[in-house]
Amino acid sequence: MTNTSQKVALVTGASRGIGRAIALQLATDGFAVVVNYAGNKTLAEQVVADIEIEGGRALAVQADIAETSAVTQLFEQTLAAFGRIDVVVNNAGMMQMAKLTSDNVEILDRTLATNLRGSWLVMAKAAEILSDGGRIIAFSSSVLGKSFPGYGAYIASKAGVEGLVRVLANELRGRNISVNAVAPGPVGTELFFEGKSEEQVQTIASMSPFERLGQPDEIAGVVSFLAGPQGRWINGQILRANGGMV
Repeated sequence: MTNTSQKVALVTGASRGIGRAIALQLATDGFAVVVNYAGNKTLAEQVVADIEIEGGRALAVQADIAETSAVTQLFEQTLAAFGRIDVVVNNAGMMQMAKLTSDNVEILDRTLATNLRGSWLVMAKAAEILSDGGRIIAFSSSVLGKSFPGYGAYIASKAGVEGLVRVLANELRGRNISVNAVAPGPVGTELFFEGKSEEQVQTIASMSPFERLGQPDEIAGVVSFLAGPQGRWINGQILRANGGMV
């Protein structure tokens, strides 16, 4: 018989990096966790194993958040396994560098499909399913405050996400469901380090007054706050977790 008394968190893009840290933190906070992944089943199942070895409950579920049917199935599988959903964290996303030129429009299309359309689909489905006291947590980026060359598609997608957060918070008036986003600055993940020289890493790290990169568990801590009892009065906000970079 399914235990429906334990609160349940669904975390997209949770097989590695920030998403993995969020899944582990929410499990520590007492949630049963659905670990969504796009392609790497092995890594996702390792996150589940890490949660279970500590006495938690977790399930890995594959889904491409840019696909409507996949998002529907993701939520259905979560409900089938755990009987409820209380917190939805849409951490999944992509970043491909490209200058704003005519021949790069396909990169824009792909980025918007995952980051903006995917956020719309996940947030919309969460709004349909979550009950009183639910939390929807999206992901933006602090790079919006820097406007670096080459980040056009990514920044456009994340600016759109911030708009969706504020609109959905208002559309859910009267239902006691909060909608917020976390906007990290540079975080020391495999994805961040990939393709960067040590000099580039140090240059980026020095942008913060703390003169270092953020760590995945520091971003997970912000999500934990928003998902927990102390975050109940935060709604329609973008929390910029970047060490003062912007």
